Amino acid sequence: AGVAAKVKKLRSLSASEISVLGAGKSILPKSANPAMSGRRSAVSEISRQSHYLSQPDFNTEAYDRIYENRFLLPLDNPLSTFSIDVDVASYANARRFLNRGNLPPKDAVRIEEMINYFSYDYPWHNKKYPFTVYTEAAECPWKKEHKLLHIGLLAKNFDKKFMPPANLVFLLDVSGSMNSTDKLPLLKSAFRLLVSQLRPSDNISIVVYAGSAGLVLQPTAGNDKATILSAIDRLSAGGSTAGGAGISLAYETAKKNFIEDGNNRVILATDGDFNVGVSSDGELIRMIEEKRDAGIYLTVLGFGTGNYKDSKMEKIADHGNGNYAYIDNIQEARKVLVSELGGTLLTIAKDVKIQVEFNPTTVQAYRLIGYENRMLAKEDFNDDTKDAGEIGMGHTVTALYEIVPVGVDFRQPDVDELKYQKTEVPRSKQNKNDLVTVKLRFKYPDSVKSELISQVVKNTDQSLASSSENFRFSAAVAGYGMLLRDSEFKGNANWDSIIELAKSARGEDEEGYRAEFVRLAKLAKILNTSFSLNE
Repeated sequence: AGVAAKVKKLRSLSASEISVLGAGKSILPKSANPAMSGRRSAVSEISRQSHYLSQPDFNTEAYDRIYENRFLLPLDNPLSTFSIDVDVASYANARRFLNRGNLPPKDAVRIEEMINYFSYDYPWHNKKYPFTVYTEAAECPWKKEHKLLHIGLLAKNFDKKFMPPANLVFLLDVSGSMNSTDKLPLLKSAFRLLVSQLRPSDNISIVVYAGSAGLVLQPTAGNDKATILSAIDRLSAGGSTAGGAGISLAYETAKKNFIEDGNNRVILATDGDFNVGVSSDGELIRMIEEKRDAGIYLTVLGFGTGNYKDSKMEKIADHGNGNYAYIDNIQEARKVLVSELGGTLLTIAKDVKIQVEFNPTTVQAYRLIGYENRMLAKEDFNDDTKDAGEIGMGHTVTALYEIVPVGVDFRQPDVDELKYQKTEVPRSKQNKNDLVTVKLRFKYPDSVKSELISQVVKNTDQSLASSSENFRFSAAVAGYGMLLRDSEFKGNANWDSIIELAKSARGEDEEGYRAEFVRLAKLAKILNTSFSLNE
């Protein structure tokens, strides 16, 4: 109990107070008491927690506050509109915490990014558009009287050799904050993997930034791998972080070497700790928004721990018409930059928006799981000037809604009865066959006018056991995210039920990503139990 109290006290300290304790110094008391041996595992986990919390500036990691989506009533809010998101950084970042013996901060858990970390086996049945829409509704695992609506998008895939030529600018952070094994050395290893995938038609430049920004590799053909690798190998870390200047120079370089009908992209690799020049979120976003309309997209790769700026990197990737991933090990680098290279680097549709209309005859209330910072006004759906998400070659994008069917006991805070309008469905308009209508808008990368796809989901009573592996696994990941967040909407979900659900939907799992998810869920269960017992 004394150990736990000290750890709890340490967790409440500010960054400056923690740094006074000194790097790596444990606050745990030494003890030779044999009675402690039975608690060795729990104490070991607490020791690891105290070690990482006692590092200087641990609390400088930055995450935006997440306010979870709440249940809405179709009679008051018939439409739910959001921008799709193919970012996956949250899953790998949470894995980093778990593997180091810590539960991730609640606001580091973005559930849609965890769901979208995994690909799903959606059937291809669309010859007209570059992606297909998949829908399924079944029993909700954590609230059996509710339903779960699964919406999936599958982007068209094709052989990498048919990808258009690429004009890539590697924008690499070599500031002093990158001077640790999980930052610049891992970054260099990751980009070596990417270089191995380059073709003669690709054009590579390298911009670095520390106290100032500079071009360290002039545009070089992708088959001149020795020159590119040599430039990467010479990189070393030191100095302050002029991230804004680096981004500006990278875009200028990409513009000078622009390839018509090619893949023009800046790939930023950093811990996000910008502190010189243009560094505020607002300034960086304005700069990036000015550049994206020129057809130069942005991919953001996050590295490291301790001073990691997740909130900044997520914002600039979203506003740069690109995606965001976190690289915590070389296997993740291979996943992002080799296995999923096409989706990471080649956008096949932009400004992708989803709007779901809920049938009040069959739906009493609904809640979108995740996508909190991707919500749009209903008017934005038909507004082709409104920026939204992008989807890359071969990507899958998945969204889940929890639905309360009509007739199920449900309590919503009371609202005064309206004076000027009725909130009921006329008998003549009632339709018990439909659950929702899903609409999707997107633009081709070179277009300013959107295309519309619409699909009706029928009102059925499918059991969880009879649902697809796609449905069950995505539901398991959503439950995992809600438990990590200790969400008020987690219902009856628990670690054992999530683990069993994921096991039942593991499928072929050629790369082992789903098996790793089960391992992480088991680890989260152990850590959650350990800290709960000692609080």
